Amino acid sequence: MMKHLAAKLVSIAAVVALMSGCSLESLSATSGVVNVVIGYQSKTINTVTAGTLLRAQGYLEHRLADITARTGTKYAVRWQDYDTGAPITAQMLAEKIDIGSMGDYPMLINGSKTQANPLAKTEIVSITGYNPKGALNMVVVTPGSSATTLSDLAGSKVSASVGSAGHGTLMRALDRAGVRGVEVLNQQPQVGASALESGQVQGLSQFVAWPGLLVFQGKAKLLYDGAELNVPTLHGVVVRRAYAAAHPEVLAAFLQAQLDATDFLNSKPLEAARIVAQASGLPPEVVYLYNGPGGTSFDTTLKPSLIEALKNDVPYLKSIGDFAELDVSGFVQDAPLRAVFGARGLNYDTVRTATANPSALRGDPARASELWLDGTESTQTAADPTSLLRAIRDATARGGKVRAAYIPDAELGTRWFADKAVWVQDGPNYLPFGTPAGAHRYLAAHPGSAIVNYQQALGGSV
Repeated sequence: MMKHLAAKLVSIAAVVALMSGCSLESLSATSGVVNVVIGYQSKTINTVTAGTLLRAQGYLEHRLADITARTGTKYAVRWQDYDTGAPITAQMLAEKIDIGSMGDYPMLINGSKTQANPLAKTEIVSITGYNPKGALNMVVVTPGSSATTLSDLAGSKVSASVGSAGHGTLMRALDRAGVRGVEVLNQQPQVGASALESGQVQGLSQFVAWPGLLVFQGKAKLLYDGAELNVPTLHGVVVRRAYAAAHPEVLAAFLQAQLDATDFLNSKPLEAARIVAQASGLPPEVVYLYNGPGGTSFDTTLKPSLIEALKNDVPYLKSIGDFAELDVSGFVQDAPLRAVFGARGLNYDTVRTATANPSALRGDPARASELWLDGTESTQTAADPTSLLRAIRDATARGGKVRAAYIPDAELGTRWFADKAVWVQDGPNYLPFGTPAGAHRYLAAHPGSAIVNYQQALGGSV
């Protein structure tokens, strides 16, 4: 009798969940409490405004507490951290995660996989960060590798997470360069990093922050910058439509909180980098590489160029496996974000049409560079890379220690480490490039210029 009663109660609970648009995971055992389950990637640092930074600052909890004060409804937020977007999608498909953040390719896979289930079906509601040229994905090789271009990887093994933005960048780049014979090993980022170090693979193609982290640690050097493709790459937020319909106030609170985190990061990037570093375990210098001024554009709006980029990603996803047809225009829904902008007195369309990075150094963004000295609470801006070299030389002469120095790639504009760049001397000027290929393209177009190492560049920047 008791077994039959228990089974009946479970059935009733399931029906209530179906009727309300919530999963059983979203229903609390405590009456009147709404569960909010967030999937995020602490080490994918251009999602921090919907994940690591958002969580560390407690913005969502504060927004929900305001709702509780007004309505009496209580909320319980649960954060689930993953290495990639794939497990977040799996949990959303199982109706166990309500809101998640991930990259462009994973978001499309998320939409494709969940669309057949009304309770799991998702939509993109905001962007966390993006790069208009695709610089968030890179291919690295070991420090001692003789490879200087993608063509040198022909016949080699390269690690990538299949279906990720890093994998998509690799396949597009190889195809564009006409490189054949590259064997891709499908590995999680940390596994791929170990495989590169051990010699199991000759290259690693990944999304942020892995390329910068490995280069910073001296375990890799940059071979290919995704910005060469000149195709936007982005990360964003997906929500289960049924959950959003059942709890629109939660989605609104989340988007408000994301804007809180975005404003904080853009106004205090160095402080934000320290917070993210502490929460993620990543070095602050690496976090600041990507999230500092001139790095990732942290702008929540769903820009037409980004939506078009998503549409152009679909053929690649179809080519690598089972990808159900997806109406990208219908998958992207900006109405909730528009409403949140309106509630803050902001013009959504004005921000959506803006193309400049909301966080930039003073001066010409194509040349402005940045110096971070150890023991200081702020950074120094240099007008150009040559001026940065002088500032580094002067600081070290006074006994200062460089924590990190950042330059924009002279060709692509990608923010990179000054001491890891390939430097070219052209008359009195010193120009940094992220890759050997970029430097050699400049040499070919500028007779008389020459590659110099970092120490030579420092010594010559008088």
